[in-house]
Amino acid sequence: PPNSRHPAASGRPAALPFFRALLGVALLAVLLLVGASIGQAQMAVTKYVRYASAGTTSFGILEGDVIRELRGDLLANPQPTGKRLKLSDVKLLAPIEPGKVIAVGLNYKTHLGERDPAAYPGLFLKLPTSIIATGADIVLPSDAKNTHYEGEMVLVIGKRAHNVSKADAKSYVFGVTAGNDVSERDWQRADLQWFRAKASDTFGPLGPSIVTGLNYDDLLLQTRLNGEVVQSQRTADLIFGVAEIVSYISRYVTLNPGDIIYTGTPGTTKAMKPGDIVEVELEGVGVLRNKVTQPMTP
Repeated sequence: PPNSRHPAASGRPAALPFFRALLGVALLAVLLLVGASIGQAQMAVTKYVRYASAGTTSFGILEGDVIRELRGDLLANPQPTGKRLKLSDVKLLAPIEPGKVIAVGLNYKTHLGERDPAAYPGLFLKLPTSIIATGADIVLPSDAKNTHYEGEMVLVIGKRAHNVSKADAKSYVFGVTAGNDVSERDWQRADLQWFRAKASDTFGPLGPSIVTGLNYDDLLLQTRLNGEVVQSQRTADLIFGVAEIVSYISRYVTLNPGDIIYTGTPGTTKAMKPGDIVEVELEGVGVLRNKVTQPMTP
């Protein structure tokens, strides 16, 4: 009689299990490719700018040196108009007009010096009137004597956030931009609050664009003073990350679309002087460039 353990005894081809396994591997590979494609689509990077042209202010999508004009508010599903403009033909404005300007202090270990990290984000306010665009001058008040640069990543809130969880917090961030939290150190030490030191006119450079789809938790942030790199660190080194910052602030203050949050500056800083050129570059966003000026003492 035939051996019952012989492959032919079952009537099934010996290679069938192999082909089934091969089919399973192929199917898994297809599913992984589809998943990767979906993930890439979800993480599509888009760069938005706000600009003035021919007497009107508009939002647009920046692609290389071409702007595709949008109709409507950036945070309310704007639609393409079909019009295209050269970047060189427009004047870039601050990429958003914020209702609130919130900032986090001492949020990189390299900026702490001998101090211990805080148990929660340290917050302060700047004013919307401090915001200026790339290319605009930082105008130091005539009695400012010790004003420093602070290059930072800035969050732009995309929808109303009140008491949101850390797990959900990132979904309330529309995108990020670069900022310079200009700070007068003598006034920080001397004044009751940081009103003058942090919120004077032109002390909030912002731009040049707002970008969506980036990994906000790991971007290279650099500041240059007259071409020399004076700050360089990745946002992965933030003590309190994006989700924790947004969640924490929303416990106490309702965040509305268009509100912005300066997330903190790394390393050490030094004073700027009239004529200096300060550049803050955030990976994927572009370069925020401003000249420092100061009127004569009256």
